[in-house]
Amino acid sequence: MNPLSERKYVIIGVILLISLIYTCRLFFVQVIDDKYKLDAKNQALRYLTDYPPRGYIYDRNGKLLVINQIAYDLMVIPKQAKNIDTTVFCRLLGITKESYIRKMRIAKNAPNSPIKPSIFEKQMTAETYAALQEKIYKFKGFFVQTRTIRKYPDKIAPHLLGYIGEVDKAMTEKNPYYHEGDYIGISGIEKTYEEYLRGKKGTRIVMVDVHNVPKGSFQNGKYDTLAVPGEFLTSTIDADIQEYGEKLMNMKVGGIAAIDPQTGEILCAISSPGYDPNLLVGRERSSNYGKLLLDTVGVPLYNRALMAYYPPGSTFKLINGLVAQQEKVLFPETRYPCARGYPVMGGHPGCHAHASPLDLLQAVAQSCNSYFSYTFRSIIDQKKFNSCEEGYRVWRNYVLSFGIGRKINTDLPGELRGMVPTPEYYDKYFGKGAWKSSTIVSLAIGQGELGITPLQMANIMCSAANRGYYYVPHILKSVGEKKLVPKSYSEKNYTLVEKKYFEIMVDGMEQVVSMGTGRIAKYDDTTHICGKTGTAQNPHGDNHSVFVAFAPKDHPRIAIAVLVENAGYGAEWACPIASLLIEKYLTRKITRPELEKRMMEADLVHKVYVKKKEHR
Repeated sequence: MNPLSERKYVIIGVILLISLIYTCRLFFVQVIDDKYKLDAKNQALRYLTDYPPRGYIYDRNGKLLVINQIAYDLMVIPKQAKNIDTTVFCRLLGITKESYIRKMRIAKNAPNSPIKPSIFEKQMTAETYAALQEKIYKFKGFFVQTRTIRKYPDKIAPHLLGYIGEVDKAMTEKNPYYHEGDYIGISGIEKTYEEYLRGKKGTRIVMVDVHNVPKGSFQNGKYDTLAVPGEFLTSTIDADIQEYGEKLMNMKVGGIAAIDPQTGEILCAISSPGYDPNLLVGRERSSNYGKLLLDTVGVPLYNRALMAYYPPGSTFKLINGLVAQQEKVLFPETRYPCARGYPVMGGHPGCHAHASPLDLLQAVAQSCNSYFSYTFRSIIDQKKFNSCEEGYRVWRNYVLSFGIGRKINTDLPGELRGMVPTPEYYDKYFGKGAWKSSTIVSLAIGQGELGITPLQMANIMCSAANRGYYYVPHILKSVGEKKLVPKSYSEKNYTLVEKKYFEIMVDGMEQVVSMGTGRIAKYDDTTHICGKTGTAQNPHGDNHSVFVAFAPKDHPRIAIAVLVENAGYGAEWACPIASLLIEKYLTRKITRPELEKRMMEADLVHKVYVKKKEHR
């Protein structure tokens, strides 16, 4: 055989073999190995999430409460981050090399790592971003992605407005809309109306060169999707009243809630001490949250307006008076004696000096403990009931109808139901059949095991103002240009007490302010405020100061509850604070500057702290 012919076949075979190897490898890379496909794709294309601006939040008068500001997140694709000059990089970011290693390790362990972008540094300042942007081309695999974060111009209403934070793993698994690094409403309005406020994310595909420099949109944005901005929300809050109330509660501990009884719209909800909501924004959020969480003296993160249980004190006498009338065991002319206390129980509960005996109207105005102890007994011990327990169950159902002891389904997260003990509770504590009306007579004057939140107290005033019904208290007025408030918020919730029985109680509340225990609340002769003072006993220190009211008496526009912890008598602190807020809301001015000054400058926090220290 010709040697040249044999050599020719060998050469052809080698060429065919090499061609086959290249063909197989190309097929493997382009068709079979998705990892290599994605890697090659990501070398040339960068997929960016366009985060929509979050919807603004306004107060009821159109004042901006929450706006947005630009934030810069430094992203990294770990597989591409090679040959990084960590010394220069860390100096630009203001971090240590140990921090760099830790952050990179987290990014590599993130879902879809190491070929998908992960957040390396959250919410860089504008200064850091500017310094980094000039040199970012030197750090392959890193790029900056913009988003918006919240800003609070007036620094008010942190518990109402809430705050946003990064989603956790559980949320990303539960809801496919969210991914690692996304933000979500954590509390307040931000949480309840997250779906309206967040908008809809978009996607941009950007081409980059080998130097990590963007070279424009891929195919002129053909495959991009636009972000849809979040809708703005108009809240029911009156920013001026909210801010004024926070000033009045400065250096005091307690809660305030005010509602428009004609609509159920929450005008303000104050928890004191509060905090600047801007503290929970930006890179310092985690640090600031930790500091607020560790403040065990004031507990500023605790929403006292919605979550704190307080004994309502004498303000609860109104409900007992209404229930007794409905049960036909109390009438306007009914008189009971008072010997500085409830005679049946040897003068307990005790009472202050006043004329005796009193009728119902006078008993409300003078806040007689003895009178309402008799009243409570007359409800529970009726002959028509087979047992004290049966009478108590009937009484408790009346109380629940006022929105106490159960959730009233407000749209603010964190609402608690309050405490109205069940018969089973007393059975467990005293023994089955071993308790009677005299055993639990402290409920007659709003003490004992009762626990009511300030929002519930204000809602009771809405029932009194409307003579028998309330609307569910809510914070949303409208979404965008639409009024999307749930229909249930415009429905009347009736108590189990008929309208006709409210009139005398309202008249008594008017006398509380005109000539009774709440006279300090009166600010002119034309605005008839109906209120009730309360001094709630506190086993852990000084009594709490309580005042509930609504105004004007006819066609009421505001119902309010104020509770100041460890402040003593209701007339001393809670009453004037409520009165100033009512005047401010109804007239937009204050005619008692000296009273205002005394309330604003009073430091009850340190007073209580010193007393506790001396006691120890």
